[in-house]
Amino acid sequence: MSEKSCSAETPLSDAAETLPAAPLPAQSQAEGGCLILVATPIGNLADISERAIEVLGTVDAILCEDTRVTAKLLLSRNIATPTRTLHDHNEQDRTPFLIEKLQEGARYAVVSDAGTPLVSDPGYRLVRAAIAAGIHVTGIPGPNAVITALTLSGLPPLPFMFLGFPAPRSEARKTGFSTLRAAEQAGLHSTLIWYEAPHRLVESLKDLIDVFGPEREAAVGRELTKRFEEMVRGTLAKVLEHFRMTAPRGEITLLIGPSAEDDSGAADLDTHLREALATHSVKDAAALVAGIVKLPKRTVYARALELSRELKH
Repeated sequence: MSEKSCSAETPLSDAAETLPAAPLPAQSQAEGGCLILVATPIGNLADISERAIEVLGTVDAILCEDTRVTAKLLLSRNIATPTRTLHDHNEQDRTPFLIEKLQEGARYAVVSDAGTPLVSDPGYRLVRAAIAAGIHVTGIPGPNAVITALTLSGLPPLPFMFLGFPAPRSEARKTGFSTLRAAEQAGLHSTLIWYEAPHRLVESLKDLIDVFGPEREAAVGRELTKRFEEMVRGTLAKVLEHFRMTAPRGEITLLIGPSAEDDSGAADLDTHLREALATHSVKDAAALVAGIVKLPKRTVYARALELSRELKH
């Protein structure tokens, strides 16, 4: 948007056309049921939209992760709609019943404890089943911690990749990080984003440093949109130092920036492998180099095979 369109002299009505709101699902669907994915606040209850309030107040039931959490939101808006649990442990079993009710004309809203449903939250199986059954699926957009943290981080916004939660154990976590590092060496250039539990943040930062190096740009968003919102920016080493001194609390979004434009990782891998292949078998060379470059052995072995074939020709 230009400065002119944002200037104080330009009324809002002139700066952007006010479009009529899209009809609510009840108005747009003459027959059959409807599944509505409703984004809810990620921390500040005032962030819920008018359309979300209207939908939550008019559907037959609200499907939520935890009825106790959703009850606080509904109480703040005097919404008395019945709630039903839909979480990782019961979604598969409940989906056939819900699909049957939707086919009979029921209108259900799906919410998560915070933010946009399905994004690292339950609901995906139900949505897939509803689509397969020809049921109308729509959404009420709103808050999302990933996008909020990305825009506040100061890291390149495009492209970005959201990866859910890292593995809870260090070994599996490092394997996942190493796979991403290998993808970077193959050409991936993206800001990477995870959610993380506060009690695992420090260990995850240590593992990120082991794989991506201490100087990689990073950011951690904590308690976004709440009273004690915090955005810590800097290198991985500096972010780790901060949270070693100040124990993290609340909801955490963890980001690292893309690799440097002059990242020589792929070239370094080939150099190490060529040197090792001169005196070792492919298997032994891959095992040796994997320990040096901190990449998965499978990835290094595949590249070692390619190089060994090139060297024979």
